[in-house]
Amino acid sequence: MKTFDDLYVELRDKCARRDPDSSTVRLVDSGVHEIGKKVVEEAAEAWMAAEHEGPERAAEEISQLLYFAQVLMIASNITLDDVYRRM
Repeated sequence: MKTFDDLYVELRDKCARRDPDSSTVRLVDSGVHEIGKKVVEEAAEAWMAAEHEGPERAAEEISQLLYFAQVLMIASNITLDDVYRRM
């Protein structure tokens, strides 16, 4: 099972290696605005799934929201420590 921290390290490493086959690299290259739109979209989908589709679908949508939040962190040069200090 992958943790939040594991995912961040994996995504950061893909971006550092500039993996040409990585959709994450392409997304980071698209910029904060495009990533932000995906964060908003996934947040709405997570909410709607939790409201109307049950825990399994909500968990799936929340996992996607967390992915896009981490991509936004990487594109914005925000580390896990930056976030954890504010929790």
